[in-house]
Amino acid sequence: MKKAITILVLTVALGACSQTEKGAAIGGLGGAAVGAAVANDPVEGAVVGGAVGAVAGALIGHASESGKCRYRDRYGRVYIARCPAGY
Repeated sequence: MKKAITILVLTVALGACSQTEKGAAIGGLGGAAVGAAVANDPVEGAVVGGAVGAVAGALIGHASESGKCRYRDRYGRVYIARCPAGY
């Protein structure tokens, strides 16, 4: 059962739209796994590790983007344009 949940979560993480989202998902999963393995309380370690990993992964993913942002209009269509100033 744990393997099925892990595969499902990884599939969702890799299906994210942007590098920032992918980084946050993968960082969160990795942080949660490490936190659960290292901490005295596995649940608390997973929560803290997941949060820290998600933030770090999002920052790393955002840094690797090319200055273009993905937007979605009200009809669900995705388009790419230059990011707003300061983003």
